[in-house]
Amino acid sequence: MRRSLLVTAAAAISMVLLALLVPMAILVRSYALEDRLARAALEVQAVETVVSGQDKGIVGQYVDRLNDGSHTQVTVLYPDGTGIGPDPGEDARVLDARNTGRARVDDVDDGSQILVPVSRGGNSALPSQTPVIRVIVDEPGIDSVVGVAWGLLALLAVALLAGSLVVVDRLGRSFVQPIRRLAEHTQTLGRPGAAASPTSVSGPPEVQELAGAVDRLVGRIQLLLTRERENVADLSHRLRTPVTALRLRVEGVADDDLRERLGGDLDRLQATVDEIVREARRSEREGLDPQTDAVAVLAERVRHWEALAEDQGRGYVTDLATDGPLVRASRADLEALVDVLMDNVFSHTPDDAAVRITLAAADDRVDLVVDDAGPGLPGGLDVTGRGASGAGSTGLGLSIAARTAEDTGGEVTAGASDMGGARVAVTLRTA
Repeated sequence: MRRSLLVTAAAAISMVLLALLVPMAILVRSYALEDRLARAALEVQAVETVVSGQDKGIVGQYVDRLNDGSHTQVTVLYPDGTGIGPDPGEDARVLDARNTGRARVDDVDDGSQILVPVSRGGNSALPSQTPVIRVIVDEPGIDSVVGVAWGLLALLAVALLAGSLVVVDRLGRSFVQPIRRLAEHTQTLGRPGAAASPTSVSGPPEVQELAGAVDRLVGRIQLLLTRERENVADLSHRLRTPVTALRLRVEGVADDDLRERLGGDLDRLQATVDEIVREARRSEREGLDPQTDAVAVLAERVRHWEALAEDQGRGYVTDLATDGPLVRASRADLEALVDVLMDNVFSHTPDDAAVRITLAAADDRVDLVVDDAGPGLPGGLDVTGRGASGAGSTGLGLSIAARTAEDTGGEVTAGASDMGGARVAVTLRTA
């Protein structure tokens, strides 16, 4: 926003300066030419005095002195076709001035021309007896006072532009800085220990109004989250009483097998309720925007399953990266992801089926690949689908792993492994 404001202001100010300074530059050049014409008119009067009373030799000396290093070129054209000075030739304008006896000023290439007929007394009023003084005035160029004036105008334009941009930048800063502070605050709202509202909000009224709206929205969200946690916790407490009553009744069942099955069902129900409560309070513990060292967590969890593989006599090959970037996922989610993948291997392949785990990391991603030598995955399996695994389970495992990967901007893909079994690849994107 600040840069756009500067560019827009620079374009607008430049157009205004051009609209003002270009006409001023043309006027300066015109005034300089008029000044030269005025000085040339004085020279013409002096030359007219010399021409009317002196012979051609004295006139030639005087004209040579005038033309030496001057911006004007003086030529005296006599009626007999001779001339003193540069370019003594005549044209229709010279003949008109001689015949009419009137002075004239004409525009010529690179300047102006003054023609003045000279009366020498006696019968010299006749055109055949009238010399004509021609003065050509060069148009002012860059090497003259016009160049100095244009340079001063250019410096003035640069100074005005720079000063205006400084003022615009300070004005833009007064708008941008409060918005930037508010944006930085909103980016930290989901992290543990973040302040509920910015310490101070300054700037235009619109920015202060936006900050107030953000504060109200954050307060509303926090209130809703608090109520949700309280409701879930309350649900847990309400279920404990009937679950306890059921457990007491189950313990009174005479059939041992039935009592054991019902007790297992109650244990799973209790574990499910506890997991729901734990998940509901996860955002309170980890924040809304967790960031975790995925390589460290995944590698540690992969090694955790190595002991079970040794107990089963299963081949367990690992190739694990040592460091990597942060990903936008919690430690619990990453551990659950590894547990889901490893549980699928250990539950649905023979005990002697080998497994290979590869963990690689780059600047923008972390890749976890699990290959096994088991029977492979069912054909047409949708790894993101819920409720259908094709192997008699609930089908939630890979969908949970896919959800964790998708939350980071990554994905889960499944296919055939070069070991003869299944291959599941998980890609996690950086935070």
